[in-house]
Amino acid sequence: MTTEDAEPYADLGATTESAMEIAETSMDRVREFVPDETLADRMRQKAVHATGDPEFQHLLRFTGNPVRAGARAVLDGQSIVTDITMAKAGITGRGHSCPVHKAIGNGSELAERTGMTRTAASVLELDRQGIYEGAIAVVGNAPTAALALADCIENGTRPAVVIATPVGFVKAETSRERIRTVTAEHNVPAVTNVGRRGGSGLAAALTNELIHVASDARDDAVDLTPEEP
Repeated sequence: MTTEDAEPYADLGATTESAMEIAETSMDRVREFVPDETLADRMRQKAVHATGDPEFQHLLRFTGNPVRAGARAVLDGQSIVTDITMAKAGITGRGHSCPVHKAIGNGSELAERTGMTRTAASVLELDRQGIYEGAIAVVGNAPTAALALADCIENGTRPAVVIATPVGFVKAETSRERIRTVTAEHNVPAVTNVGRRGGSGLAAALTNELIHVASDARDDAVDLTPEEP
């Protein structure tokens, strides 16, 4: 399926008139808390909607220009690669023609041989296959997947954009800090968050907003040429 053949993007998954009305009203409520001036604001709005917490807007961190880079990657039909099944399941199938992959399930032999986590091994295996090059790399759950992805970037892999929101009390915050450091050093656009919170739902929601921005750009409602956030 080409980009031209992609079904129209349906915000928040809504397709019926009633569902669209609920979705639009919900986002109107979010905009009472979050500015609506930049593309980065759109990511902040989606984060607030996904978490139900207006304060979450202050926890997102942007490296480079990830919204424009991600939207361009969507328009180019680049792969979307998630760490686990849950993040993959949350990504809309409408408004884009990007192949969507999950890392988990790959690299089992590497994990068994080295003792590393399955998610870290799966990222390294897909990177060995070249899947992450030019891709929209999404980590919603596993800190070790984010750490492995950071190693891949340090070793030369260049995703189009990284969305990393792994959640938890062990290594999650550290892994996002490492993503921020490595992506800044190697000019890879990224969206992360600070603190312990995050998760696959948030990662999927942020990825869906990249698809929404791409759809708006396709309709000439958004200009992806400027380089400001």
